[in-house]
Amino acid sequence: MSEPRIVAVVGNPKVGSRTLGAATALADQLAAVLDVPPGDVEVVDLATLAPGLLAPWSLSPEAAQASAHARAAELLIMATPTYKASFTGLLKLFLDTLPADALSGTVVVPLTTSAGPAHRHLADLQLRPVLAELGAVVPTPSVLVAESEIDAVGELVATWVERHRSVVSATMAALR
Repeated sequence: MSEPRIVAVVGNPKVGSRTLGAATALADQLAAVLDVPPGDVEVVDLATLAPGLLAPWSLSPEAAQASAHARAAELLIMATPTYKASFTGLLKLFLDTLPADALSGTVVVPLTTSAGPAHRHLADLQLRPVLAELGAVVPTPSVLVAESEIDAVGELVATWVERHRSVVSATMAALR
């Protein structure tokens, strides 16, 4: 299989989390509107790779592959729950595996899940500067999902994609 065009990286430390479900829904919606075949979409649940991320200089083979796929993606979704007013340490471990400018020319869509409105934007405020440091292009507002919206995540994501797909598509085309 070639490198996936769309990669969703989920930094929730719980395997199979609701954040994973939200990121998968977003990746599927974006793939559909951008005409990306399902085989060119990958979702990485970092909770399953956590031990392999602890030392960026000696990644497990699975963690190294996830890092390589993130660097090669045309469109990268970075998903995290809000933890302690920021993004998770697990996602930070993953981002630390990426060299400087590793995401240069990559369109990134952050997705955050939060317990309530007070924390809704905190992870985005913390994550966006790190993505910029890695050279990522973040042309749209983040996808924000409150726990109370999890049951309607498909509709929420579809609305977000409809509103922002032209910007995502045009930015991807401009960076090719």
